[in-house]
Parts: sequence; C-alpha cells; structure tokens
Amino acid sequence: MMTRDFSRLNGPIFDVLVCGGGIYGAWTAYDAALRGLKVVLIDRGDWANATSSASSKLVHGGLRYLENFDFKLVRKTLAERQMLLAAAPHRVRPLRFGVPVYRGGRLDRFRLAVGLTLYDGLAGAIGGGQGFRYYGGRRFSGRFPFLRADGLKAGFTYLDAQTDDARLVLELVAGAQSAGAVCVNYCEAGDFLERDGKLSATVVTDRTTGESMAVQARHFVNTAGQWAFRLQQGRQNYRLSKGVHLVLPNLLGNEALLLTAKADGRVFFMIPWYGRTLVGTTDTDYAGDVDAVKVEAEDIDYLLNEVNHFARNTHWAKDDIIGAFAGLRVLKASDASSPSAVSRDWELQAAPNGLLTSIGGKLTSARSDAAEIVDRLCGDLGKPVRCATFGKPLPWAPEGDFPAWSAAMIRRAVALGIDRESADWLLFRYGSRVPEIFDQCGKRPGSAARIVADAPFIVADLLVCARTEMVVRLEDLLRRRLPLLILAKLAPKEVRRIAETIAPVLGWDQERIEAELKAICVS
Repeated sequence: MMTRDFSRLNGPIFDVLVCGGGIYGAWTAYDAALRGLKVVLIDRGDWANATSSASSKLVHGGLRYLENFDFKLVRKTLAERQMLLAAAPHRVRPLRFGVPVYRGGRLDRFRLAVGLTLYDGLAGAIGGGQGFRYYGGRRFSGRFPFLRADGLKAGFTYLDAQTDDARLVLELVAGAQSAGAVCVNYCEAGDFLERDGKLSATVVTDRTTGESMAVQARHFVNTAGQWAFRLQQGRQNYRLSKGVHLVLPNLLGNEALLLTAKADGRVFFMIPWYGRTLVGTTDTDYAGDVDAVKVEAEDIDYLLNEVNHFARNTHWAKDDIIGAFAGLRVLKASDASSPSAVSRDWELQAAPNGLLTSIGGKLTSARSDAAEIVDRLCGDLGKPVRCATFGKPLPWAPEGDFPAWSAAMIRRAVALGIDRESADWLLFRYGSRVPEIFDQCGKRPGSAARIVADAPFIVADLLVCARTEMVVRLEDLLRRRLPLLILAKLAPKEVRRIAETIAPVLGWDQERIEAELKAICVS
C-alpha cells in the first residue's frame, strides 16, 4: 500500500531530494533507492499530474525521428522499448501500427520500406513475426476499414508498444517507496538554502495542511518539467511545446495508425486505448501560463479535420468527442522554426549551486536518462553502485509465465462476475496486484460491476485505488488512477455517486465532497 506521510521528511540528511513526480522524477527516485541512497521524492501536485499523464501513451522508438537522422535517440528508445516489453508485460503491451501510402502523399513506398528496415534493425533481434510487413492497397484497406480507400496505393505495419503513462509513473513511485524512498505528493519546494554556495536544504510545504519544514539533502534534482524554471530562480532555458489529444469512440480494432497531416505534413496517431480511440498529437510553441494549459478550439479543429480527411464515409464533429487533454513538452532550447524539428533528446543541466535539472527526453527513454542522473549522484557521493533497473521487472510485474498467469487471472475475474473486457484492463493496470481487486469483490457486493456502463472500470477498482494509491483529490482518482474523466462523458450525478462511494474510504465529510465536486466543475 502506498502511504502519504509528510512527517517522514523530518529526518536525517537525505542523499538526494527529487522535485517533480513525473516519469523522470519517478525513475530517478526508484533507481536511486534501489542503489541504497536515502531518497525523498516530492511533487507540488499529484504523481504524473502534467505531461506524464498527457502523452500519447506510447513506448516507442519514434519512427519519425529517422527523418531527422536522429539515429542515436531512436536506437536508445528502441532498446528501452524492447527491454520494457520483456520486463513489464503487464504494463507495456505490443501494438502494431499501420502506415498507409496514398497517391501524392508525402511518404512513398520506397522511403517507408527503407525507414522501417532501419527501424527494425536498430531495435536489434526481433522475431516471431514482429518485423514490418508490406500490404497492397486492397489488403491494407481490409485491415483498416476506417480509412478512405480512394488513392490508397499500399501500406505497411510495424511494431511498437503502448502503456498507461500515469499508471507507469505510479508503479515506479510505489517501487521507490518500497525500496526506502520517502515519497509525498502535494508537497511543494519553496525557498532553497545554501551553504558555501551549494544547496543544502529547501523549505517544503504540505499543500494539504499548510505545514512547512526545512528538508536537508546533499544533492537536489529538478525534474519539475514545465515548472523547472521555478527551481532555477526563474531562468527558463528550454522551449515548451503544447500537445493536444482527443478521445473519440472506438474507430479501430487492436491496431493503431500513423498518419501524415494534410495541413502541415506532421505525423499524428490514432491509437486504440481502453476501448476508445486516442487521436493526437498537436505540436505548437507555448508561451502561456504553465498552470493553465488547455485544449483550444483550434487544436480540436486541427485534429478533427485530419481525422475526417482520412475517414471513410464518416464525418466526426465536436459532439463526438468523449474527452480531450493537453500537455506541455519540455524541449531543449532551439532556434528551429517548428517544435517538431527540435530534437527530443535529453540533457542534464548543472547549476553552480549544484542543482541538477532534467531537460527534454521522452517517456520511453526516461529510465535510461534517469540512470545517468543517478550515476552522477553516486559518483559525487562516493558510492559507486551500478544501475540495476535495466531489465529488472517492474514492481508489479507478475512472476513466471505471463500468458499462463494472465489466463488464470482472467478465469478468476470472470468467475467473480467481472466482465471480460474490464478483467483484461485490470491486469494491465495492476499486474501482480490484481488479487487485491478480487479480494475487494469478495468483501463488498456489487464491486464487480462497472462504475459506468461504457467504460471498462469496476467499482472494486475505484475502491482499491482510493484506499491504496495515495489519492488526495477526486481528480487524482478520476483522471490518473482511472482515466474516467477523459474516457467517459460522466453526468454530474455519476460523479457525485463516485465521490460518495469513496468518501468513507478517504474520510471525507459532506463539505469535502462538495469541495471536490466543485474542483472538477461538478455541482
């Protein structure tokens, strides 16, 4: 069980304090704790509350980066993809992508064949039919009937993978805590204190109570993403790009699409996710308020126009959108005219006072980059312990034969009255923890039923998340523990029913329930 205990920050001097609980902060804290360092991880909001829950949910090499000859990045991310597919089969699932070739399109058959050959080659040995495949126009159209057929000359499919980004971060935070790290969300770093020109402590405030204390550490790592400048004395030496995704009804089978936008030639995706279709992303420079990133009308128009351009006999309108979300990518400073032309590679910046700041990077390569951060910390601390996260099963990875385990868990779930689709997603969300869901179903009648009819989440899922996963706000539960707020059009009475269901678990009175409903614009 994940526990939130602000008082644990009032202890001896930590080896490292990590500010920012997204994917980079979570991997850094997990890696450092596994190497025996005394670690504290904090976030001013919830775990994965920003970019790390607003991604395309992909673990991928980045096929489009080959066009920019960014072979080093692609090789690194493909190595991470292959490792995670093996080490975290519950969390990272293979996903095939289709790439259509249209008459007059930007991508032709020869360039795609060369690019995909290189892509598979950089991934190393992949077998079992995992390599790319070529299809004639008619066969490809049959495989992806959603696509318009006129002008379709051919198509390819290739392998990548997908995840639930917020659940991945949460699992790593849980792993860090199990390895001895102190992890506290809704905990903000304020004034830094220096001794002899080097950081020695920071004043940390519990945003749930207002209590503050000075936390001492030998080293400080800034993984705050879009808020990184606040820890760098206001210096924003990076570039921000906004990415928007739409959630549409199920348009695909179990395969995704990589498409090229007609408007500007950018790559965007259509991805099956929790029984819906995720469409995105945009890529536009952002200079606004980092606390108020939102989906704008022009973002919606851009993505709907592109989907409709490729759709066969269908026109999707704003009323068809089930959910939408926006996030900010932190990119290295660049003079490139378009954010899409800026490298997604990562760098570690070191300030004179010792603050280490993580800039750039990708969800897929975060583990590798975090290992470099911890290598540096261990070197500075005189503790030369090697990284152990590459190939290590994730904290909730089931032991033994994964297909056999999955089949057994599905049988147990169905026997308890859980529908087949919800059961499948439970394994994806919880891994080896799924028996906790089964126990909850046995204790409370009705727990095996869906929370709402058209989303694959059950009442037991809701209750276990609330009780064991450091939920502070209703939004934490409905956006990141279970992404119901973006996967279903919840009526106000349904959100109220959910809040009243979990209130006894979280100790909320009626006043707190009303405050939580108001915070997510439900009355």
